[in-house]
Amino acid sequence: MGNPTQTTVSSEIEVDGDFKVHVFSSSSELLEKLHQTWSSVEKQPYPAMYSSIYGGIILDPAMMVIPIDDHMVHRGHGVFDTAIIFEGHLYELDVHLDRFLRSASKAKISSPFSRSTLRSILIQLTAVSKLKKGTLRYWLSAGPGDFLLSSAGCPKPAFYAVVIDQDFSQCKDGVKVITSNVPMKAPLFATMKNVNYLPNVLSVLEAEEKGAFGSIWIDEVGYIAEGPNVNVAFITQEKELVMPFFDNILYGCTAKRLLELASKLVDQGVLKSVTTKNLTVEEAKGAAEMMYVGSTLPVLPIIAWDDQPIGDGKVGELTMLLSNLLWDDMVAGPDTQRILVPYV
Repeated sequence: MGNPTQTTVSSEIEVDGDFKVHVFSSSSELLEKLHQTWSSVEKQPYPAMYSSIYGGIILDPAMMVIPIDDHMVHRGHGVFDTAIIFEGHLYELDVHLDRFLRSASKAKISSPFSRSTLRSILIQLTAVSKLKKGTLRYWLSAGPGDFLLSSAGCPKPAFYAVVIDQDFSQCKDGVKVITSNVPMKAPLFATMKNVNYLPNVLSVLEAEEKGAFGSIWIDEVGYIAEGPNVNVAFITQEKELVMPFFDNILYGCTAKRLLELASKLVDQGVLKSVTTKNLTVEEAKGAAEMMYVGSTLPVLPIIAWDDQPIGDGKVGELTMLLSNLLWDDMVAGPDTQRILVPYV
């Protein structure tokens, strides 16, 4: 490398005569460029972000960035989770936060804060955002430091969170799915919510290319596993609510809550039973009803799988009753499920 004191840096560097790379002369010039980019956005989709790197909450979208040498960026050494913001409440924050920390432990990432402090940061972030409906996403990373595989060179882990302005409503229309040809994650990685989502992305793209909404993963034994970022549930011909065992897939917080709430329909005699068990593809495709279960859905009816109708090919009555249970829980559930956000 030459002596920097003897080098004159041009604002543009020409290599092939057709394209000139601009060199930003100062941070203020770069920030001005970022602000120009965001000024064209009609509605700010990210009203607030927290970064432990900055040590506070950021309201300027131009500054909502992550260091390039963060190991979550270039090595995928990070975990994440989410919570729903609905009608001024955080829904199921605590169970998601517990899963978040379990994922971090599996990924060998320590938290820079205690659980109570993480929780407080997330609630304060939501309050500052002033958003009453959307999602809250948060990450724990091995942190910035270098570009090696090992995180030993990272001074400390990093915590990031962002509030996302996202509209959602109860899903009442059915969708079509396919069996994914993309290999599913090994149990170690499937059971922790980590940032390595390339298999999930490819699975969704595969479905979209085939005119479907999403996909279903089948494990190596031939049992139903899960969707690309959701759990899957079935209503059998005998009116049993069945979900696959969670041993080798992500234990969905919304799926767990649905299993709890569904007991009400058993008490009413509408459902025969609620259970988790292994399901073969033949058994699953022979179900009367089928659905995705996930945080922002919370229940999405599935009416066809690999171009084969599920049941009569229409949105199932029991599916919608289960959807109503979760939706009502989001709207007026107990304080253990809903945290009132102290907006400022």
